[in-house]
Amino acid sequence: MNNTISFEEDIKNAINTLTKGGVLLYPTDTIWGVGCDATLYSAVQKIFEIKKRSPFKSMIILVNDLQMIYDYVSEPDHRLLQAMKNAATPTTAIFSNAKNLAKNLINSNGSVAIRFTEEKFCSELISKLKKPIVSTSANISDQPSPHNFSEIDPALFSDVDYVVHYRRDDSDKKNPSQIIRINDKGEIERVR
Repeated sequence: MNNTISFEEDIKNAINTLTKGGVLLYPTDTIWGVGCDATLYSAVQKIFEIKKRSPFKSMIILVNDLQMIYDYVSEPDHRLLQAMKNAATPTTAIFSNAKNLAKNLINSNGSVAIRFTEEKFCSELISKLKKPIVSTSANISDQPSPHNFSEIDPALFSDVDYVVHYRRDDSDKKNPSQIIRINDKGEIERVR
């Protein structure tokens, strides 16, 4: 695959894909992900189909600013926001009362999983799109998550609308984020 495309061109192509309701294969602050505009029902549906994933199994969304969470969650729990802000490793928090997102992205109990990312590509993408993006592992459901680009099943390349060039040569072994939530006792607990 050609890796000579510039970062700016890669971002432009990714934005064009997202604004047309397309699906990306892209690097995140953790593992490579499959993503789309988190507000578009049809794009989210396409991800469920590509991954052969149950529509009852939630997916994560990425934001590049903790303030952005207020646009997509009614009264986010300040303890989760603080935990995300202070986390030493990528941390996804499950928030109640999701809003303004594709309906098929919101869990049946009204919650949504959100991760704040400062990764260069994701941050720039979200900044230009001005919306959160879906981030789910670049694999078919129940298959192992790829630790880097070289481990992605090539069958996924033809299922998505655009494969990002940035960081394809990165051979670091990445892992999924930890996931936290407020439990029934009103305490923060680690789910993963």
